[in-house]
Amino acid sequence: MTVTDVRKDLDALTMTLTAEFAAPVERVWQVWADPRLLERWWGPPTYPATVVEHDLVPGGKVGYFMTSPDGETYHGWWLVRSVTAPHGLEFEDGFADSAGAVNPEMPVTVAVVSLSARPDGGTTMVLTSRFQSREAFDRLAEMGMEQGLREAVGQIDGLLT
Repeated sequence: MTVTDVRKDLDALTMTLTAEFAAPVERVWQVWADPRLLERWWGPPTYPATVVEHDLVPGGKVGYFMTSPDGETYHGWWLVRSVTAPHGLEFEDGFADSAGAVNPEMPVTVAVVSLSARPDGGTTMVLTSRFQSREAFDRLAEMGMEQGLREAVGQIDGLLT
């Protein structure tokens, strides 16, 4: 099933993606908690991720880079705000330079992930990204954030079988 809805709320400066999976919450949680699984879906299929740091605890950091088809790398980071395993987490998400340092020229979002059990034994995942400003929202939209996120999350089903 995967992505069932993406809603943008310009007033609240949020984009909310909803996805459904035919796997229990604990299994879906693993695609966030296991860095080897995370790197198999975090990023569109043509920009695979490599996770270089993964400390999924409050105050912890996740560092990664995505590699384009022509070999260019694009670095990113998360600063973990909260973890309520296996039901969710919250983190700041931003861009970095090749050494992993924050790129202050690029917007930072706050991502909130919620995993809830469905009556059929599957899981609904809601991923809400909050933007700092309308300018940040527009900039990331122009960069293809929605399509990239749809494609990335679309890879999770294959990891859950």
